[in-house]
Amino acid sequence: MSTRRSPRRIAPAFQPVEVEGNLDAAGLRFTVVCSRWNPTVTEALLKSALAALERHGAKGRDVVVARVPGAFELAAAAGAAIRSGKSDAVVVLGAIVKGETPHDRVLGHAVAGALASLSARTGTPIGFGVLTCDTMDQARARSGKGAEAAEAAIEMANLNRRRRRRAKG
Repeated sequence: MSTRRSPRRIAPAFQPVEVEGNLDAAGLRFTVVCSRWNPTVTEALLKSALAALERHGAKGRDVVVARVPGAFELAAAAGAAIRSGKSDAVVVLGAIVKGETPHDRVLGHAVAGALASLSARTGTPIGFGVLTCDTMDQARARSGKGAEAAEAAIEMANLNRRRRRRAKG
């Protein structure tokens, strides 16, 4: 064992720069992709997401709502929105409810994986508002999750914006 002591530092030498997003949606552009399957739930998710975007400063002209038949189509529509270059972030909304077969689990994994891969590959934030519930009652009770998905998209879009600014200068 060494008896050498490390010199005591007065100020920490290692100070990482922290970068974090915020919930200011002003000036950001969003595409909200909403499934029509289970409409009592998805319409409530959409209402919740749009209210959150507005509450945080998004303008109606900066938000496009794209409706798709079901949860499986969410990733394709999100990809199209990203490729258009007109969205700083995408919010996806859907409701997958357990049935008599394992279809819900297969679908849930496929949708989540496709969206995660799309976001990682493109760097575009995707707010994940796809419910996977055992019952319609559970799904209806969670319809406010649309706001959480929108807020995640706002925060990540701002994080991307800050990182780009930091890289420039």
